[in-house]
Amino acid sequence: MILFNGLTLAYIGDAYYEMRVRQHSLDLGLTLVNDLHNLTVKYTNSKSQALAANLLIEEFYSEEEIKIFKRGRNQTAKHKPKNVDVGTYNKSTGFEAVIGYLYLEKNWERLEQILEFTFEVIDKSYEESIVEKVL
Repeated sequence: MILFNGLTLAYIGDAYYEMRVRQHSLDLGLTLVNDLHNLTVKYTNSKSQALAANLLIEEFYSEEEIKIFKRGRNQTAKHKPKNVDVGTYNKSTGFEAVIGYLYLEKNWERLEQILEFTFEVIDKSYEESIVEKVL
């Protein structure tokens, strides 16, 4: 495989992740466009991706995946995030770089493992935040 820079890996990773999140939303049985959009935003925002990345680094990523994550996280982008701090944005870029790397490697099994873990982490974080708001 060509050695792509971190932002290029994140570019393709973002596209694949968005498509998989949309497929996941349909698999959950959602059919209304507004519901599909709201769920997609939940999974694709930088804060959710950074949260998942933190746990993936601690518990799940291989050494090679950590290297790819750091390559994506440490790249300097000219785009500045609007609604999130730079550190969170950079972590989400690293997360997307790993997704892009695995996609380009056609490592479907590992890609699905990471996506399922990510969906579980994000679902749990939203459930806990809803409970905190009620209490």
